Amino acid sequence: MDKFWLTTPMSEMTNEQWESLCDGCAKCCRMQFIDEDDDLLMQTDVVCYLLDLKTLQCTDYANRSTLVPDCMQITSDNIKEFFWLPDTCGYRRVAAGQDLPEWHHLISGDRQTIHQKGASVRGKVVREDQLAGQDIEDRIISWIPISD
Repeated sequence: MDKFWLTTPMSEMTNEQWESLCDGCAKCCRMQFIDEDDDLLMQTDVVCYLLDLKTLQCTDYANRSTLVPDCMQITSDNIKEFFWLPDTCGYRRVAAGQDLPEWHHLISGDRQTIHQKGASVRGKVVREDQLAGQDIEDRIISWIPISD
């Protein structure tokens, strides 16, 4: 297996290599907001309406930025801005010079391993279009300090 992520600088990766670093956890698809009074990033168990809850793939990946203006575009230039992504995130790990976890599809050879290990949001989230009037603030699951 060619562990290109350990030898190729992120800025020199092909688009295919870069996209393959995504482990498919869909944690980046969760809705979140900032409580400026407490300087906290509040994450919810609510995900974007474009996320297929079974596959955890975007149903309109090519047009996601147009359809969802707040959709994150993770690049080698901005990955360090996403401090709140999990330590297991393929992009974050590669940016930090670390290897990918054993359940990552580039290591295991199987895109289902992440779900089998419980490292994705599968079965743990609801789509925003399924809230049925519920207040998103009632769906907060974590609070992350924004500054030290």
